[in-house]
Amino acid sequence: MALLVAVAALGAGAASPASAAPGDTSVFATIGPPGYPAHAYVHPDGRVYEGTYVNHGAPGVPSKVFEFSATGGAPVRAWTVPGQDTSAGEQGVQVTTSDARGRLVLLDKAPARALLLDRDTGTFAPYATFPDLKPCTMVAYHVDCEPGSADELPMPNYGVWLPDGSLLVTDYQQDVVWRVPPGGGKASVWLGLDRFRASEFGLAGIELSADRRTVLLMQSSSLGGDGVDMLQGKLLAVPLLAGQLPGTVRTLWTSGLFDLPDGFAVSKAGNVYAALVGPTASQVVKLGPGGEELGRFGLPIVGTNGSPIPFDAPSSAMFQGSRLLVANQSAVFGVTGNQAILAVETGETGVPELVPVGAGDPPTAPAPAPATTARTRLRVTVAPGRVPLGRRTVVRLRVTASVAGVRRSIARARIRVAGRSLRTDAKGRATVTLRRTTTTTLRVVATATGHTAGRATLRVRRP
Repeated sequence: MALLVAVAALGAGAASPASAAPGDTSVFATIGPPGYPAHAYVHPDGRVYEGTYVNHGAPGVPSKVFEFSATGGAPVRAWTVPGQDTSAGEQGVQVTTSDARGRLVLLDKAPARALLLDRDTGTFAPYATFPDLKPCTMVAYHVDCEPGSADELPMPNYGVWLPDGSLLVTDYQQDVVWRVPPGGGKASVWLGLDRFRASEFGLAGIELSADRRTVLLMQSSSLGGDGVDMLQGKLLAVPLLAGQLPGTVRTLWTSGLFDLPDGFAVSKAGNVYAALVGPTASQVVKLGPGGEELGRFGLPIVGTNGSPIPFDAPSSAMFQGSRLLVANQSAVFGVTGNQAILAVETGETGVPELVPVGAGDPPTAPAPAPATTARTRLRVTVAPGRVPLGRRTVVRLRVTASVAGVRRSIARARIRVAGRSLRTDAKGRATVTLRRTTTTTLRVVATATGHTAGRATLRVRRP
């Protein structure tokens, strides 16, 4: 297996020079208390955001979200996440994406929820909730459930928008992929298979493929399952069917033992760069579009990469230009100095993130149909009602209709009689001179916009 080891350290937060080679690594930023960085999110406006994850040594300390400029260095701003349960030290947030208004979408662990952070006002708003599922062995077939017989708590991990404005979110402990409806609300299971079952280290990163026709899904392990590969992670491909439904899942790549692949990024060429958080790896792996392993950045176990900070449980990756921003979590050893965002050159650029128009906002209600006005029937009066056979007779016609309960004359109504077409005047009246040579009864038809046609008969009598 090829190893692509970083050979030069770049200045902290500096842009990649033209001479940078794939694997060159630098320190983008270090992460202060409470530490344990999760996903480094590159916002469409260029700024970078980092949430802090589980720090068992800091019970009672809520999570933070740090903001960095595009060049890194010291944080520009920071926000403290409200409403967390900090009693057990399990609190942690991940900045997974942003919505169409630029608000950050945060996935919180305690409680299991999604929040929107307005960067201009610093306010947090609830967006989604993730239910605690019962094991599939305990519920009816049609009910959302957790694969297998274990009963774990929800743990939203990574998210990605679908074109229809719904948000897919992986659950690291309950082993399902959630779908949050457009505009937010209670999530429902989009995909949950027995093959996802893991007692821990379950579903992690999720991204769209370069052509946006497939959901790529990372399974860190299947520990607790009954497969021979339970200690190996997998990159899975889920085709998007009509209606944004999941197709048949297939495996693109199987990792090494205890690699524990986590978050990943996709290049425009379809290559996948995945962070390997496992202690026997501590690397970033490069995979081809078909899942073939093309190489790894950093030395295994020690994580040496040419920068002042080695890979130490790297947990995610996202493109910033041609380099990856990798959150170095040091989840196992808890080395404060290693908790940082590292920038790793790749030599190619990433697929632009999909943020659909209106993402994050409730769907726009369709405009109400224009109120329909009840169509009233025209009334046609004819005088005289009979005309003598063979004589010229002036016939007077009038068209009226009941409008709001009041009988009104209808101007410009069209009247057809004996092959002739007439228009009523402002008082709804018209005249016609007839001379009939047969006793055939004549039909009189009146029409006008917004009304139902009116009819009358004109009889011909013998003198």
